Amino acid sequence: MTKAELIAALAETSGLSKADVLRVLGAFDEVLQNALAKGDEITTVVGKYKVKESAARTGRNPKTGETIEIAAKRKVVFLPSKQLKDKVA
Repeated sequence: MTKAELIAALAETSGLSKADVLRVLGAFDEVLQNALAKGDEITTVVGKYKVKESAARTGRNPKTGETIEIAAKRKVVFLPSKQLKDKVA
C-alpha cells in the first residue's frame, strides 16, 4: 500500500478529508521521531515503538576478510501488539 492509498483508505474510513488525514499523519510522524530521538517509547493500538541500544562488536569485511570494529548504535524497534499478531495470523 502506497502513502496515497493509505491516506485515501484512512479518509474513507474516518470520514475526514484527505488533507486532514495528511496533516494528522505528518504530525504523528513528527511526534514519533522526536520522542524516539529522546529515547521515549510510543505505544499505539498496533504496537510499541522504542529505541534499543546495540553494543559495539567485532565483524569481518566480507571482501578482504579483515577484522573490523562495528560501533555501538541506537536503533528503532517495533513490537507488534497481540491484537495485530492475532489479526495477521
